[in-house]
Amino acid sequence: MSRPTPAPPAPPAPELCYRVEGMDCADCANKIEALVRKTPGASNPRAVFATQLLRLNLDESVTPRRRLEADLRALGYEPTLRSAGAEAREAHAPEAPPDPAHPHEGRPWHATRQGRGVLLSGALLAAAFAFGFLEPRLAHWGYVAATLIGAWPLARKAWAGVRLGNPFGINTLVTIAAIGAVVIGEAPEAAVVVFLFAVGELLEGIAAGRARAGIKALAALAPKTAFLLEGEGEDIRTREVPASSLRVGQVVQVRPGGRVPADGTILSGFSALDDSPVTGESVPVSKGPGDRVFAGSINTDGVLTVRVDKDPSDNTIARIIHLVEEAQGSKAPTARFIDRFSRYYTPGVLAIATLIAVVPPLFLGGAWHEWLYKALALLLIGCPCALVLSVPVAITSAISAGARRGLLIKGGAVLETLARVRTVAFDKTGTLTEGRPRVTDVVALEGSEAELLGLAAAVEQGSSHPLAKAIVEKADEVGATLPPSSDQQAVQGKGAQAMVQGRTLVVGSPRYAAELAPLAAEVAGQIEAMELQGKTVVVLLNPPTPLGLIALRDEPRPDAREALARLEGLGVRCVMLTGDNARTGRAVAEGLGLEVRAELMPEDKLRAVGELGQGGPVAMVGDGINDAPALAQADVGIAMGGGTDVALETADAAVLRGSVRGVAELVRLSRGTMRVVAQNIAFALGLKAVFLATTLLGITGLWPAVLADTGATALVTLNSLRLLRFR
Repeated sequence: MSRPTPAPPAPPAPELCYRVEGMDCADCANKIEALVRKTPGASNPRAVFATQLLRLNLDESVTPRRRLEADLRALGYEPTLRSAGAEAREAHAPEAPPDPAHPHEGRPWHATRQGRGVLLSGALLAAAFAFGFLEPRLAHWGYVAATLIGAWPLARKAWAGVRLGNPFGINTLVTIAAIGAVVIGEAPEAAVVVFLFAVGELLEGIAAGRARAGIKALAALAPKTAFLLEGEGEDIRTREVPASSLRVGQVVQVRPGGRVPADGTILSGFSALDDSPVTGESVPVSKGPGDRVFAGSINTDGVLTVRVDKDPSDNTIARIIHLVEEAQGSKAPTARFIDRFSRYYTPGVLAIATLIAVVPPLFLGGAWHEWLYKALALLLIGCPCALVLSVPVAITSAISAGARRGLLIKGGAVLETLARVRTVAFDKTGTLTEGRPRVTDVVALEGSEAELLGLAAAVEQGSSHPLAKAIVEKADEVGATLPPSSDQQAVQGKGAQAMVQGRTLVVGSPRYAAELAPLAAEVAGQIEAMELQGKTVVVLLNPPTPLGLIALRDEPRPDAREALARLEGLGVRCVMLTGDNARTGRAVAEGLGLEVRAELMPEDKLRAVGELGQGGPVAMVGDGINDAPALAQADVGIAMGGGTDVALETADAAVLRGSVRGVAELVRLSRGTMRVVAQNIAFALGLKAVFLATTLLGITGLWPAVLADTGATALVTLNSLRLLRFR
């Protein structure tokens, strides 16, 4: 009897992406995610307050999107559905007029939901105050009206939270305090409380907007139009087209002073390109045919013809924006702890306030009015806005500031770990050195130097390894003839081999050559002499016979020594891990002033990173390709690269410009961020402690009590925004 064919797995529910107006703090994002999780048919919610984006999967046969949108509005948010590819279009959209699909974008604060709330509360409060002079008997009712009208949106949000399973939100605390103050005859203070709370919400919106401005600045880097080349030969003509319409394989012209419209490869022309918009490197880089260019780079002088290699929606800027958005949604451990803490903290505040209101009058002979008043003040002091905001605003500001300077950090957890790093391990080639080795010596043991270079290049052609490229370039430079080759194979960490003219030739390290056959003393002496000069030597063999030696040297990056000194100044130990021979490794390391571990295979680097990690968190810096295992093993993997796919995708952080200084800047930025986080938490808790004491002692009342949260929110916001000015 045959078994029934299992049913194919159900396809995942479609993903929806909403821009949510009013989602301006971490608490907002938490509430929205909780709502989505409780919605039947909805799953995988990702709400990022820094970008006001909500992504989720929704099975509309279970819950229509209109019902979900209605629930979001009940919580006080305004969702706008974004169509697929909206991010890409926004990156290329003209700056004016504003996108009608997102009418709230780019509006001044007084035209936003929070801004209107502040103006309404302020106007009602001012009107009630004016009643006090015109008709004192009506002033009380003016304050009552100001309180009730100003508190109505808060009460709606609080009730929606109760209905959706979140009864202990900030809106609940403020609503109870405001209504309670009216009941006990403190309407003027209740009106002030509602107004100050509205100001606090506005500040949260401004903080999130400032952080979002960094991402918008990145999106604005890509030009809106491009000069497309069409036709062939003498019939080639130029046509201006929207940059968003470019497709892979098309050819564009980039004129002096213009921006590169898409990631691509230069086909003709030479120019210096200012890559600072993408990589943060301020010095223009000279480029010519065969070199890669990035969307958003500025062409300073020559006319370039560029082949488009990436769709506009997948260019370097678009990928950076996507990674930064994901990073801002990744919570730091401290933020996760505060989120968990606030779940118990708010109900605890309500319970303590209830005890303060009831116990002294019932059991200690206290006056009901006095202790009710103090309990309501405690509710306002207990609002966790500033505390919940203290970490994510700082993290968001730091990630945005880093991205604008070519430093990509994939989330708050990475920032926190970077701040604790005590050892940084560096790969040598392409990280501490330029990654562009040049052939310095050719020693032919058989035949001529040109023949030796031709045979070695025939083995290495097609390889992406820097040494292989250098040998092929040298062979081309001297006009060496490359015989046909086949069956090219890489011998990991040792060399390469291929079939050339009926012989299996090998280009490998001296150590690998010695494994195949002992080297003569004279040949070994020549190798040692060149290695002592800091050169890397490869041997061409027709096993077991060596045919010649080729020495190459890869110069250290100009800023490497300075960058390593900066790290040492930060108390960070620097170690070089290289697969190169010990003599070459020592020569380079001594010139840079750092420790070295040489002759390491990829698995040896992995083990070395594990050993270094025993002394505290360790970061590994590499090119993101052959160092992938070590990058993954390290507490923080940092990829060096000029915006390459691997540099952007492989590691926890990336330095987009080819500068070792970026590693020191990453450590400095992360430590500065964690200092700001500690200050924010101190501000939030310190103000609450002060006002708690003064309230219980009867020194301060209701409206000063709300400053414990609104004032802390202002301090936390301004303190965090300082990180946007990071240099």
